[in-house]
Amino acid sequence: MISVTSIDAFPAELGSTVVTIGKFDGIHLGHQALIAETVNIAEEHMLVPALVTFDKHPGSYLNPKTSPLPLIGLTQKAELLEESGIELLVTLSFDEALAGLSAREFVEQILVQGLKAKALVVGEDFKFGSGQEGDVNTLRELGLELGFTVLLVPSVEVDGVRVSTTHIRNLLEDGDVKAAAKFLGRLHSTRGEVEHGLKIGRELGFPTANISRSAEGFLPKDGVYAGWLFSAHGEKFPAALSIGINETITEVPRLLEVHVLDRKDLDLYFQVVNIEYVDFIRPALKFAGVEELIVSINADLDKIRVILG
Repeated sequence: MISVTSIDAFPAELGSTVVTIGKFDGIHLGHQALIAETVNIAEEHMLVPALVTFDKHPGSYLNPKTSPLPLIGLTQKAELLEESGIELLVTLSFDEALAGLSAREFVEQILVQGLKAKALVVGEDFKFGSGQEGDVNTLRELGLELGFTVLLVPSVEVDGVRVSTTHIRNLLEDGDVKAAAKFLGRLHSTRGEVEHGLKIGRELGFPTANISRSAEGFLPKDGVYAGWLFSAHGEKFPAALSIGINETITEVPRLLEVHVLDRKDLDLYFQVVNIEYVDFIRPALKFAGVEELIVSINADLDKIRVILG
């Protein structure tokens, strides 16, 4: 997959494209339907399947105080898209210049002149252009004038509920990673570097890998989860995942800690690891003391062993 950050960097020799556009935060089942249609059309008409997205949620520029945290980071997004069959990823900087483009200017400059788009694949609620003035009908009108077709992909539902980034974020905020996985089409994950911590877990007999607070991937509700750790070398380990501020011993800024089950010999420092969330075990609690905490940890680990098999 070719990845560029501006239309000027688009390799002209690739030829004409089929384009899908959006924030694509999460690459959930709804996004996957758009991407699959884009790839299918490209294969059928010998075009390049391309995806246009943004370096940040538009809301983080337009309304920074109320903008939601992303479900996945740019690295995670790129990896998922490469696996999907997208051949050209265009990640535009959402800034004043881009936000100020009218619907027509966006289509003419980015899609037609820049990407030589012959077809656009969008969802039912697609909006674009300054003030979100453009919609699917606008695209169709411009397509007739400028020579591209527009294909509308209907929303995807799971158990009668529309798949959306907002719904998935709400599930994660409630700790329901199991339900979130149904809407994502995969386990939710966090990706980050293992860094040194206070080594409190090691002193208690449960060494943990502290994941950098600059990690990609939305942290769900504070609590304990069953999950998997994938090392930088691709090894997969069953793990207990703890998110919180460690109130019982020494309060710290909110952190993801990972304890690999039944292993005390691993050296994961400075590795970039992937963490997958399988199921919620319990909310974060403040214990009366270390002994009570250790009893709870052992009970958590017993549950996690059963869940992970």
